[in-house]
Amino acid sequence: MRLHVYDSVTQWVWGAAVSISSALARSLQGKARARLLLSGGTTPTAVYIALSKAPLDWQHIDVALVDERWLLPDDPDSNARLVRESLLQRNGAAARFETLTRPGRGIEEAVATANMHARQPTDVVVLGMGEDGHTASLFPRMRDLDLALDTSAAYVAVDASGCAGAGKWLRRISLTPAGLRPAHTRLLLIRGQKKRDLLDRVLDGDDPYEYPARIAFTTPGAPLHVHWCP
Repeated sequence: MRLHVYDSVTQWVWGAAVSISSALARSLQGKARARLLLSGGTTPTAVYIALSKAPLDWQHIDVALVDERWLLPDDPDSNARLVRESLLQRNGAAARFETLTRPGRGIEEAVATANMHARQPTDVVVLGMGEDGHTASLFPRMRDLDLALDTSAAYVAVDASGCAGAGKWLRRISLTPAGLRPAHTRLLLIRGQKKRDLLDRVLDGDDPYEYPARIAFTTPGAPLHVHWCP
């Protein structure tokens, strides 16, 4: 793991955006298309807006989601809506976007489609971490968490019943460790002292049932770059 510490939110936003942009540019040097997976939440929004201004060959970049609530893509609370309104603007508007949900598609069909798209190797994954230590839509001691952690599928449907961190959105689709493993670049974007203290607790163990965010560190593959500011 490498920890990148910034003195201000502005430095953090642009530092993270440049890191993502540079990783995508490197990927496009060696192949026709690059694949970027993004998390939702309020924390990364400013980073996505900054990234949308990057002078990348966006028409050759596929943007997809780390996870999604079982909501239609235009729902104000969906991760798809957040990505559309932040990253898929300005230069980023030329990117190809894959939503995890679609009108008329059941959750099992949606998961199957996500796993089909995941056959394209992922280049960059941007992760977040909730105050309960969840990442993607994998919550501490969630029902069937063991199946999500052990599956060979890149995406699974999850039931977050009883998980306070999930809020009112209990049915979700989530990336798994198997889906994270192929990524060439992994980033974790966090802000504030509470998240920094939580990061220390996450690093002080390897049990993903306690803190699923540990999969970002323990899943074999690329090292994790953590971007943090107070």
